[in-house]
Amino acid sequence: MAERTGCVVVGGGPAGLVLALLLVRAGVPVTVLEKHGDFLRDFRGDTVHASTLTLLDELALEERFAALPQRRLDRAQLYVGGTLLTVADLHRLPGAHQHIALVPQWDFLELLAATAAEESGFILRRNAEVTRLLHEQGRVAGVGYRDRTTGTEHELRADLVIGCDGRDSTVRAAAGLHPRTFGAPIDVEWFRLPRQPDDPAGAAGWVGDRQLMIMIDRGDYWQCGYVIGKGQDRPLRAEGVEAFRRRLAGLAPWLGDRAEAVASFDDVKLLNVRLERLRRWYSDGLLLIGDAAHAMSPVGGVGINLAVQDAVAAARILGPVLRAGSEVTKAHLRAVQRRRAWPTALIQAGQRVAHAGLAGPRAAVAGLPPAASADHPSVRPPLPLRLLDRFPLLQGIPARVVAIGPRPEHAPAWARRSAGPVNLSA
Repeated sequence: MAERTGCVVVGGGPAGLVLALLLVRAGVPVTVLEKHGDFLRDFRGDTVHASTLTLLDELALEERFAALPQRRLDRAQLYVGGTLLTVADLHRLPGAHQHIALVPQWDFLELLAATAAEESGFILRRNAEVTRLLHEQGRVAGVGYRDRTTGTEHELRADLVIGCDGRDSTVRAAAGLHPRTFGAPIDVEWFRLPRQPDDPAGAAGWVGDRQLMIMIDRGDYWQCGYVIGKGQDRPLRAEGVEAFRRRLAGLAPWLGDRAEAVASFDDVKLLNVRLERLRRWYSDGLLLIGDAAHAMSPVGGVGINLAVQDAVAAARILGPVLRAGSEVTKAHLRAVQRRRAWPTALIQAGQRVAHAGLAGPRAAVAGLPPAASADHPSVRPPLPLRLLDRFPLLQGIPARVVAIGPRPEHAPAWARRSAGPVNLSA
């Protein structure tokens, strides 16, 4: 006999676990199905943005979060042709948090899961790989999943299924929903380099002659993203790892011989950049949020923030309906998409503009460039970057877009443990 719950959340990432925590605080039974056995994977996006930090405050989780190992980013800088430019200053943000926290995502996810487990009705099933959707009278009514440890098949019925399972969403494919693809002219090679105590702190970008690398301070190492043109991974690897090291050393000479830490291309992981968005994020009994609904480019590093805000909006709109035992209609699901669609479209439009700048005729990533020095005299900062650096007041604009977003979401009153009596209409 199939089990039953109020809501099935597919995917135990930041969006899925934030959503589950909020729903169980509304009194909705929630089961999260996570296909991996733990959260100990090498995530590329370990950012917790200012709007999410505010959300954690609202959920009375600030002290628990502060106990996690973390670094802080409070500005973004670019070295263009050897010139240092400040392009975003998070000190200009409103509110209590003028920074982005860099936290190992497995620690953040364990915090969310442990907090949700303190509420009745929360279940997290690991090694549970969703394989299909269940239907009743034309409506999604649950999921079928496989226990990856035992190989056994299970069915779990629910009043609502929410897919938070990423840009390669199994739930989305099973529902027959296909995203609109905008194309992306870039890919990113991710790797690590050692960090020394006297290195500059924070995040910085290094721009040379048709080269671009982003470096994020992770304490004892740099998380690096070397941007390449779409389809250039194979030619890059064909040149050999020594040529790749020369590129890194020429682009950021202060790294010295640290490029030797890239022992082989086994240490370099390709991120296939995609920019996509569903026209419709839902079907009867099913909602998709986060990357499952809209795969983001890494430009600005805003994907996790948007996904978490999707989760908060979904919980605010759907939590009271599920708690009351009412049927979640297409109108309810449409309301979630309407609330979150325009912030997503706005950010993706900005990312498309950035892509055009990166992959134009004089771009940093056109083809495979020579390993030029970062002080190459032909590299001149574009006018928008020069204006940001010259007028510090402007630096608050990109800071707000990245760290907060165009429509920040706040925890509903009934999810705030410091609030008074629960009011599900708030």
